[in-house]
Amino acid sequence: MAAISICTAFAGTRRLARGTRAEVARAVKAALEQGENTSILVFDDREARQLEFDLRGTAEDVAARYAEAEAEPDAGGPEEQASTAPPRGRGRPKLGVVAREVTLLPRHWDWLAAQPGGASVVLRRLVDAARHAGEVKDRVRAAQEAGHRFMTALAGDLRGYEDALRALYAGDRAGFAAASGAWPDDVRDYARALVEGAFA
Repeated sequence: MAAISICTAFAGTRRLARGTRAEVARAVKAALEQGENTSILVFDDREARQLEFDLRGTAEDVAARYAEAEAEPDAGGPEEQASTAPPRGRGRPKLGVVAREVTLLPRHWDWLAAQPGGASVVLRRLVDAARHAGEVKDRVRAAQEAGHRFMTALAGDLRGYEDALRALYAGDRAGFAAASGAWPDDVRDYARALVEGAFA
């Protein structure tokens, strides 16, 4: 099944709806039919990218259109992925360990030989540490980009916007909270949730 993405709609600076695309599209359609005259923007909750909805037809038509899209399977299911997996080589396959050649200089081998646990244990530990450091940086960058996108769209004219951006990129949680403190509640709360990962 396709991953169900959650999104949030704002009518001006007021949160109008939050939920699946089908739920939010239906709420947006209903709000427009009831005479909502404030600009409505919809954001994907993961990356804060703006979404456009096809609102033709009735509210039921709109909800059904997006419910069907969310129910479509992803391209390349587990069977297809399994067929393209490389054959297992030497190592301990039950543990997922695969033996591959590693080429190092003598000083590297000397250093590895002096470490407790042996070369394989040390190399695995080093790789895991590097992966973890990369994941933290990726998470921080993604949160900064999402926060920047949302704030530019809805908080760009609000007092404290530039200070909030500076605090976001400086990793200053307290500064961000102070700069966004006077914003409308819904905008402030959504922005703070988006950027939480930037303050790792």
